[in-house]
Amino acid sequence: VFVLLISGVSSQPVVTQEPSMSVAPGGAVTLSCSLSTGAVTTSNYPSWYHQKPGSAPQLLIYETNKSPAGIPARFSGSISGNKAALTITGVQAEDEADYYCAVWASSANHSD
Repeated sequence: VFVLLISGVSSQPVVTQEPSMSVAPGGAVTLSCSLSTGAVTTSNYPSWYHQKPGSAPQLLIYETNKSPAGIPARFSGSISGNKAALTITGVQAEDEADYYCAVWASSANHSD
């Protein structure tokens, strides 16, 4: 799985995700995302994307737990321990994809 890191500093924090996970249709799975420089918190504005072959990445979750319009409710975001987490419940065959985590990792304050 390709990992996307958007960083606002010259030193390069490392984001780590599970390399691969399998789940049966109808099951549930939680993907996690950790940051080498410390705990992932809501201040890192974690977001999640998935990408299917031949398609652009699609935003699933932003700012930890917010969903864009049209994203099924089976996708949910949270902070679990010191990691960002994406939970998929009632997994469907169409959910097979590469999943990306992105975090804001900067000493500067985030601003819109």
